[in-house]
Amino acid sequence: MDPRGPRRRGAAPAGARRPRAGLPAGLRPGADGRVTGDEERVARAGLSRIAEPGDPEVFRAVASLGAVEVWESLRRGVPVGRLTQGVLPGIVARADGLDPRVDLDRAARAGARLVCPGDPEWPDGRLSWPTGGDGDLDDPPPLSLWVRGDWPLAEAAARSAAVVGARAASSYGLHVAADLAAGIATGGASVVSGGAYGIDAAAHRGALAAGGSPTVAVLACGVDVAYPRGNDRLLGAVAERGLVVSELPPGSHPTRRRFLVRNRLIAALSVGTVVVEAAARSGSLATADRARKLNREVMAVPGPVTSSMSTGCHVELRRGATCVTTAREVLELISRPGEHVATEPRGPVDVRDGLPETVRRVLDAVPVRRSIGVAALAREAGTSPIVVQQVMPPLEAHGLVQRTPEGWRLTALGTGKVPTSPAR
Repeated sequence: MDPRGPRRRGAAPAGARRPRAGLPAGLRPGADGRVTGDEERVARAGLSRIAEPGDPEVFRAVASLGAVEVWESLRRGVPVGRLTQGVLPGIVARADGLDPRVDLDRAARAGARLVCPGDPEWPDGRLSWPTGGDGDLDDPPPLSLWVRGDWPLAEAAARSAAVVGARAASSYGLHVAADLAAGIATGGASVVSGGAYGIDAAAHRGALAAGGSPTVAVLACGVDVAYPRGNDRLLGAVAERGLVVSELPPGSHPTRRRFLVRNRLIAALSVGTVVVEAAARSGSLATADRARKLNREVMAVPGPVTSSMSTGCHVELRRGATCVTTAREVLELISRPGEHVATEPRGPVDVRDGLPETVRRVLDAVPVRRSIGVAALAREAGTSPIVVQQVMPPLEAHGLVQRTPEGWRLTALGTGKVPTSPAR
């Protein structure tokens, strides 16, 4: 399946909010006002609480036996699949007395929902991949995702670019990230990032400022937890006009491993990943590596060779990442062929552009500060006097040369130095 997904019909007007994605199928308010759900959804909510994101053994057990059987077995302390006795006690302790409906209720009060495989808004083509083989991701796809915000997840991910980079970014990196994100959003694509300080925050702000297309923050904590705390208002704005996404249930706090596992979701939800600034050991390089293994586009922004914050970008470029410097270049790579075509940058138009080779050679031989006769000009240009006599009148008509009593000389236009109008 093409990771670019279906063609978008058009972005919403700037600042507009999408209609609510609504409660997923199988979830309805009960008579007491609580949110109840089908067994599958409740089971996946429970598994998100007792198992760490990206646990390969839990994923394999669910793929083999189904979420309901795995949940019921684990909550009773019954081993399933290849879960070892060493891991089982910790999972059982988490499951003791746990009612997943409490998390579903808490999510609903925060304006969030649990999205599962099979739901209309589950981006199935993005969130399935092989694991365990050479070149595959070690971490499996998510079992479910907690989503806060009004946009349907599949629509927000259909045409999207991840913009990632260093937390301790330079002013150059912050400017580039915000500018790229604004251009991507204006071009009708979503901007995905991690909600952190630095490049992530600049990307989210740039997309929000542009309006229209959503920005998606993928967190290593619950969707109702503001982390980092300083981005509380920013994450609130993202939830209001885009989406906040996590594998972890409400109230969960981040850990180092959760950040690393979270990076695969940023890469997977996006058609391509752009590394704006990254040190040699940046987590952004891990996101780019996951994008590469998922056959997504990997892009990098070059920076000063003297800046340690661009070392990781230059490493990615040597590994084969595409060099990008504008939003249009990013859009070209994440869109269907011909939808967005980035033009090659060109220098100023020169008066000699488009001239035939012989005419250009004659024009190049005309001096600037003195005049030259036809015979001497022919020798300088390596052609015949007849050719010179043929090409000079058209060049004069275009204002590139002027006739003098002694022969021909260049005009200011012919030198390419067009005089500017005097200041008024």
